[in-house]
Amino acid sequence: MPAPPLPLSDIGVQARPERGEPAPSARTGEARYLISDFCVYLETYLPPEQVSECYRAYLFGAEAHEGQKRKSGEPYIYHPLAVARILAEMRMDHQCLIAALLHDVIEDTQIAKEQVAETFSEEVAELVDGVSKLTQLDFKSRAEAQAASLQKMLLAMTRDIRVILIKLADRLHNMRTLDSMAPEACRRISRETLDIFAPIANRLGINWIRVELEELGFAHYWPWRRRVIQLAVQKTSGARVEMVGTVETALKRVLQQEDIQGLVEGRRKHFFGIYRKMRDKSRGFSELVDVFAFRVTVDRVDTCYRVLGLVHNLYKPVPGRFKDYIAIPKANGYQALHTALVGPQGIQIEIQIRTEDMQRVAESGIAAHWMYKNGLQSGSSPTALAADWLQNLLEMQRQAGNSVEFLEHVKVDLFPGEVYVFTPKGRIICLKRGATVVDFAYAIHSDVGNGCVAARIDRRMAPLSAGLRSGQTVEIITAPGARPNPGWLNFVVTAKARVNIRGHLKNIKQLEARTFGRRLLNAELSAFGVDVDTLDPIRLAAYLEDASLRDSEELFGDIGLGNRLATLVARRLVGIEGDDIVAEGRGDPDGHPHRLAIRGTEGMVVNFARCCRPIPGDAITAVFSPGRGIVVHRAECRNLGSLESRRDKRLDVEWGNEPEGEFATEIRVEVNNRRGVLAVVAGAIAEQGCNIDNVQTLEKDGMMTDLEFRLQVRSRAHLARIMRRLRLIPLVTRITRVTRS
Repeated sequence: MPAPPLPLSDIGVQARPERGEPAPSARTGEARYLISDFCVYLETYLPPEQVSECYRAYLFGAEAHEGQKRKSGEPYIYHPLAVARILAEMRMDHQCLIAALLHDVIEDTQIAKEQVAETFSEEVAELVDGVSKLTQLDFKSRAEAQAASLQKMLLAMTRDIRVILIKLADRLHNMRTLDSMAPEACRRISRETLDIFAPIANRLGINWIRVELEELGFAHYWPWRRRVIQLAVQKTSGARVEMVGTVETALKRVLQQEDIQGLVEGRRKHFFGIYRKMRDKSRGFSELVDVFAFRVTVDRVDTCYRVLGLVHNLYKPVPGRFKDYIAIPKANGYQALHTALVGPQGIQIEIQIRTEDMQRVAESGIAAHWMYKNGLQSGSSPTALAADWLQNLLEMQRQAGNSVEFLEHVKVDLFPGEVYVFTPKGRIICLKRGATVVDFAYAIHSDVGNGCVAARIDRRMAPLSAGLRSGQTVEIITAPGARPNPGWLNFVVTAKARVNIRGHLKNIKQLEARTFGRRLLNAELSAFGVDVDTLDPIRLAAYLEDASLRDSEELFGDIGLGNRLATLVARRLVGIEGDDIVAEGRGDPDGHPHRLAIRGTEGMVVNFARCCRPIPGDAITAVFSPGRGIVVHRAECRNLGSLESRRDKRLDVEWGNEPEGEFATEIRVEVNNRRGVLAVVAGAIAEQGCNIDNVQTLEKDGMMTDLEFRLQVRSRAHLARIMRRLRLIPLVTRITRVTRS
């Protein structure tokens, strides 16, 4: 049963007028601004000619949207006007306001981008186009369409940050009027708001928009959960209101005694913030001790530290809960001192201490670049930090395979962590909580991440998978020719590291696929007495054109990845029509079948099946796997049964002379359950020059235990030596090679 809709007054969200009385909307109860109110407001900070341009944009938009209604039944133009008003409260420039008034004309009317540029300016047209969704393309799913539109918007944001500010204002007004939408649409839009837009607002430091988006999204996506938290807060608020007043009075008295001018404010934390802490820390409401927070705003930075000493003298600080975001700002430029204290009645309280400038930036973030012109150009300002983030977005776009993958990387990147580590030269790097050495290397530069081979943490050698803690100094050791390891994807947590590793591996895989595809095609062509180099160039060019391929290298890549069968391609290239594959007649002049030699150096396009784990010396066969290349199985593998009649899916392969590298295989060793038996067996395996990747113990009964080892061996003969050595151990009763279905 869905929860009843929540009125805006209950959610605690109102419009933010600073001048004039807006007209109320009959359907939603939301404050509705008229164009006259809007122009009067603009006159408080824009020159008259720019206000006139905004009014002209309003008339243009009203004419374009003529006859269109919102779900609430109101004329559509009310929405762009409300969006522009939100941006005006952030003191945005007139070009941004014009774009806000026109932000839906390209998407929802017959107005083209060129017409907007001709009527106003190219700058306005680019802003409007950046906010517009992709509607002219066909997508396989709503998720793909959403991802592509968000990718377009985020890339437009890298050219002009005002694109995302317009979109945030647009989303904020839509969330304020969400009651008019169907329940399913409410949940979908709220989920997207909580996943994408609220984190973006947080990443850009615009706190008031972030809070309102979170509260509205929470109210519409989890209405009952919000009501439960609201009731819990109401039950405890009576007893705690007195405590809040006591603490406020004590803080003000301390400031007066030290002759410090400052503003003290007590507040309850937002409902979504309470819910998120309960969820992330798996705690009930009664276990939360810092539902109430206090903010002390003073004039200068040195006064912040004086106040910190005073509040620590007033109440006992909680160990490990002090954070200095003034010396080391957050990733979005936020600065303040945070400390937790044991207040009256043993209740923990949180104190935030900041200057007036820090307070303005904390609320406005990157918008402070337009609102306040002083003290905002430092390297830790929201503007500078946002520029760094936008560069990361561009890099992720270049490396990501498609819009859905790009969006997933962005989601990861939108939740900045709280780990602050240092380079050897003292530069501070902010990383997501749980970040590793590899994440740190990619945060410095992509080339450093791609080439890292080792690291020192606080001058001590550490593995690349080592997690980082705040305050550590990390030195990355690189080597020429080094390249990312696919295993890094198992532990990296930052989007930049993940997208760079995947992008680099994708390029390597393409190169390996082309080399392998050429070998596959040559193996098939040899049955007809030709090879790739002696093919008729006219016939090859005709095939490439017919298959919509750029060149032969792209053809080799498709074959190597298993997207095209080398047998069919070979038949077409030598002039044999038809797609029937006949097993007979394929071989050398003596009638011996051609088999592709597996050398172990093919890379990511030759995969070894995990069900049977083939190793050199085993009789093998291979199966085509589109997008991956081929999967090699042992010839007797039971999973091949369904492919016996599908000759087109099989490939004749054999081990090459002296295959290189080591290959994974699994054995099961049945032993008597005695103390130290695992160490004895593992030691015997190590004696034979074999590495153990993994071991599992499966107790059969009180007397016997199965030990399953995943080993790296060079060949079947190497495995046989290991098994012979294990049979000499008295406690070992049986050894078998593991095959999984």
